[in-house]
Amino acid sequence: MKKKVLASLLCVAMAATMVVGCGSKDTATDAPAAPAAEEKTDDAAPAEDAAPAEDTAAAEGGKDYHFEIIVKSYQSSYWQAAVKGVEQAASELGVTVNCTGPNAESDIADQVNMLNNAINADGVDGIGIAACDQSACLDSLQTAMDKGIPVVCFDSGIPDAPAGSVYSTVATDNYGAGATAAENLYAGLKDKIAAATAPVRIGEVNQEATSESIINRGLGFIDKFAELAKADGKTVAVIGNDKYVNDAKAETVDEASADIIIEVAVPAQTTVELCATEASVIMNKADTIGMFGSNQVAAEGILTANENLNVLGTDPETSVLAAGFDAGSVIKGAINDGKMYGAVTQSPLAMGITTVQTLYAIANGETVGDVPTEGYWYNADNMGDDAIAPNLYD
Repeated sequence: MKKKVLASLLCVAMAATMVVGCGSKDTATDAPAAPAAEEKTDDAAPAEDAAPAEDTAAAEGGKDYHFEIIVKSYQSSYWQAAVKGVEQAASELGVTVNCTGPNAESDIADQVNMLNNAINADGVDGIGIAACDQSACLDSLQTAMDKGIPVVCFDSGIPDAPAGSVYSTVATDNYGAGATAAENLYAGLKDKIAAATAPVRIGEVNQEATSESIINRGLGFIDKFAELAKADGKTVAVIGNDKYVNDAKAETVDEASADIIIEVAVPAQTTVELCATEASVIMNKADTIGMFGSNQVAAEGILTANENLNVLGTDPETSVLAAGFDAGSVIKGAINDGKMYGAVTQSPLAMGITTVQTLYAIANGETVGDVPTEGYWYNADNMGDDAIAPNLYD
């Protein structure tokens, strides 16, 4: 009975927020994934019509589990939305959660200390973490596994985690989401690229080069943009940050002979101001025709840089087209005002909800698997659509 109840809860949340449950390659785990066909139903009721989850939990005699949840930072509204999802699910399931996180996503050591504190907390039944760094948490994950504490990753996976330490990863298909941004930005620039008689430049600002989510997002953009350019007979060079230059799978040429130059910038710290500084360097170059910011901080950095440069717009003939990632009032306002071409949204609320539901399933002895969530392109034309609007947090 517990398995049926939990499957229904997961389906309701995912149907309401466009979360698609299936396997993912980002998480190292020995825990077998439950077959999707058994976990999902095609006729799942909308969230507003579902029976209250707390009543179901009470009927099942649910225990007051205690989960520790560690986000990447409390700086952005993205993580505030994720925390709201965590708290919503905790209330519905009748469990206790303690949410923590560093001040900034670059405060990796602080987050590791928080993870260690969570592992050593009294009566902890599970931990959810959005890791700032792919490798910094490995020793702590081993300790958690040794103590029998299950861990669920959300937003970012930890591919090299000790086998069996991470039970599930709840995250956007970041590589695919970056590709979605590239497809839409390329479509807007296609004619200008085709008509160009000299090399053109595309800027990419990534707030860091350590977390799985940002890295894959940036690489997905590079590889897809280069693929589309090659199909149109254009050559591409990738320059800038070594991590992205070296890990890109795209077929590239040297900068001197390229038709398109993708320049990747990473600031020293994850702040809007430093992202703006990096963006300004690229946007000041006369051959720049497009920009991509791979998360909320980076996208807002591009918009901050534009306050002085005033080069962004939606007409590729007269302005630089910029694609962003995530939502927030600044990005949404820029898209409505015609300063940003569009962006890819995730669903942090759904990630928070699903993380707690997954920890609850594990605590009840259920088998769980990874839950990838979708990324969706939005612009001024579709921001109000029923499939998009619920994910555009402020």
